[in-house]
Amino acid sequence: MELTLTLPDWAVEENARLPEFMPTLEERMQAVIRFSRLNIEHNTGGPFAAGVFEIKTGRRVIVAVNRVVESNCSSAHAEVMTLSLAQKLLGTYDLGGANMPAHQLVVNWRPCAMCFGASIWSGIRSLAIAGSGPEVEAITGFDEGPIHPQWEQELAKRGIELIDGVLNEQAIEVFHQFANSGALVYNGRGGE
Repeated sequence: MELTLTLPDWAVEENARLPEFMPTLEERMQAVIRFSRLNIEHNTGGPFAAGVFEIKTGRRVIVAVNRVVESNCSSAHAEVMTLSLAQKLLGTYDLGGANMPAHQLVVNWRPCAMCFGASIWSGIRSLAIAGSGPEVEAITGFDEGPIHPQWEQELAKRGIELIDGVLNEQAIEVFHQFANSGALVYNGRGGE
């Protein structure tokens, strides 16, 4: 038995075109939001993308996108794809391990219940998000699951910095684009 999850060809090509270093948080989030938009336009997944970067240098490890429907895998969310690919590329399960630079996960919205756990266990030292409010569910209809009511404090307890509200309006535009596209909202059991 084997499980293989892959990025679409366009995402592989776009990663190769990105600069190796993206020193500002805005540059990192712009790339992530661009990938979320391209994922809709190429019809290769939902409106979600994420990237892993070295915090201090801005060195890009990978930017990836949601692949749930195309992979027939409910856990192939953008964060899981990104963290897993980063760990594979860097040869470690712990992105905050000894002798490693601190890594940041940049996401175009607050991670869902599953991806929140994956983020905590990945070893990242910083989580930067475009927003954390109800907009994703309200605009798109996706079920983001039961987020821990003290999710921000849970990050802090684990030494993970939270930066919220990075390019918020640009991220919301992509969710509207997705909603207007008529694309499948792939909640398990229809979100019921």
